[in-house]
Amino acid sequence: MFAYIVRRVAYALPILIGVNLLTFYLFFVVNSPDDMARLHLGVKRVTPEAIDKWKAERGYDKPLVFNATETGIGRISETIFFEKSLKLFAFNFGHSDDGRDISHDIAQRMVPSLAIAIPSLVVGLLINITFAMLLAFFRGTYVDISGVILCVVLMSISAMFYIIGGQFLLGKLLRLMPISGYDIGLDAIKFLVLPVIIGVVSGIGSSSRLYRSFFLEEAGKDFIRTARAKGLKESRVLFRHLLSNAMIPIVTGVVVVLPLLFMGSLLLESFFAIPGLGSYTIDAINRQDFAIVRAMVFLGSVLYIVGLILVDITYTIVDPRVRLS
Repeated sequence: MFAYIVRRVAYALPILIGVNLLTFYLFFVVNSPDDMARLHLGVKRVTPEAIDKWKAERGYDKPLVFNATETGIGRISETIFFEKSLKLFAFNFGHSDDGRDISHDIAQRMVPSLAIAIPSLVVGLLINITFAMLLAFFRGTYVDISGVILCVVLMSISAMFYIIGGQFLLGKLLRLMPISGYDIGLDAIKFLVLPVIIGVVSGIGSSSRLYRSFFLEEAGKDFIRTARAKGLKESRVLFRHLLSNAMIPIVTGVVVVLPLLFMGSLLLESFFAIPGLGSYTIDAINRQDFAIVRAMVFLGSVLYIVGLILVDITYTIVDPRVRLS
């Protein structure tokens, strides 16, 4: 197992290096520091002195990848590539273009993101599995057909509709909960209920339909027919045999998104004014704060690769027939 994890991490390094190089090329070659300075200064006729000052304040006045004016290791370390890209591998995200510590911001905003993501994942998983099992149990009946139609309808509705509709119905019309905002401690719960409800409802259609297909696939296998032929109760067949085997692809699918929970939801956090990582990224894009965008792209890549490794490990746990070599 240890050798397998080491091997997967070694495979992941070239991917991270490629993402890092591509990000560096897009942000500093295609879009040069001079272009970023002109964009941030926001004037039509910006002077060269103002551009140089802006770049010097943010460390963009150094050479891109090689500093011929330095000696020794300084030729590599005193460059934009080393300061802005290589340090990301040590999770040193540096400072944003307005001078804020990005690592501190991520640590502060991670909690609100998780406060939405974890309840949405857990509650949604329970509801989707229960609903999918109900459809699979009544396969071919009006219950199944109506449920599938409902899933397709829910899948066809835009996420924006759920957000705006939920804010209007539950927030403005019924006044059951605040439309937007956030607070610390237990007072934050009243601001999180509506985003969690919308996050769960918006995912019922696609997830339940997918889980239903998993259950139906397992229901047609020989071990299910054998269990029924032995006279086992339908409830035991459903929960002991069918559910346990269908949970293999469900669990592996859930594990891959666990690290990405830290990244937050871009739409939910933006529309509900939740100070999480999702709104943090959107605000950085709107402000053209490329330092934050670079950090979030790299962090997202790392978390996604971690999720893929966890999937492979989890698969061997939930399915003892699989063994890692």
